[in-house]
Amino acid sequence: MTTDNIISPTQLRDAYDQINERIDQAARRSGRKGKDIVMVAVTKNATPDQIRTLVEMGHADLGENRVQQLTQRAPQLNEFLARKKTLSRAAPQSSLGIPDQVRWHMIGHLQRNKVKQVAPLTALIHSVDSLRLAEELHNYAARADRIVDILIQVNSSGEEQKFGVAAPAVLHLAEQIETMMHLRLRGIMTMAPYSDNPEDSRPVFSRTADIFEDLQKEKLGGGNCNVLSMGMSGDFEVAIEEGANVVRIGRALFGSPPPEAE
Repeated sequence: MTTDNIISPTQLRDAYDQINERIDQAARRSGRKGKDIVMVAVTKNATPDQIRTLVEMGHADLGENRVQQLTQRAPQLNEFLARKKTLSRAAPQSSLGIPDQVRWHMIGHLQRNKVKQVAPLTALIHSVDSLRLAEELHNYAARADRIVDILIQVNSSGEEQKFGVAAPAVLHLAEQIETMMHLRLRGIMTMAPYSDNPEDSRPVFSRTADIFEDLQKEKLGGGNCNVLSMGMSGDFEVAIEEGANVVRIGRALFGSPPPEAE
C-alpha cells in the first residue's frame, strides 16, 4: 500500500462508528436491532496496524479472502492479543474492551488442498461451494476430532464467473452435509453482482433469503442453521433489509485498495 491509501486510526474509528450506525438503522428498518447483525471486517487490503486498531476498539470478527494472508495474520494477531493479556495483568486499564480472542472467517474461495491450512484458524468458513470441498473439510475435521462450522456459498445471481452452488442445488447439498457428523451447517452466503446502485442487489438477496428460509423449514443443521451472510461495503444495508445477519465490510472500513492491490 502507498501512504496515500492508508487511513489513520482516527479515520478508521470514524468509519467504524458510521458503519455501525448504518447497520443499526438498516436493522431497525427490518424489525431488528443493530446488535442482531454481525459485521465481519474484511482485512484483505488492511494493514496489520489497522487490524490491531480495530481489535483494540473491541471488534472480534475478521474475514480473509486469501489463504496466505490468513495463515500469516492469524498467528500475528494471536501473539498481539497474548502480549496485551500479559500487560493487562500489570495494568488492567490497558486492555479494557479488547477481546480475548478474535474469530476469523474464511470468506474467499477455498481449494481442497488448502483445507488443512485454513480450518484450524477459522471460526466459520463461508465459502463451501461443492460436495467435494465439504467432504475434504469433513475428513480433516474427523482426523482432528473437532466440529467445523460452515456456510454453503450460493450463486444466487447465476453469474458464470462466480463461485457457489446453483440455487436449486442448495437443499440437496445441505442434506448431504447433514450426514457428515464433523461438519455443522450454520447457514448460507452469497455475493450480489457488482453495481453502483445498491438496489440492484435486492432481488439476489431476496432470493437467497428465501433459500435460507427453506433450509430452516427443513430443520437442517440441527437447529444451528441461523447465519445468512450477504452484503458488502456497497450494498450491506439492502442485504440487512432483506434478512442478512452477517455482513462483510472491507472498503467502507479500510478505504479503497491501492492500484497494485486491485
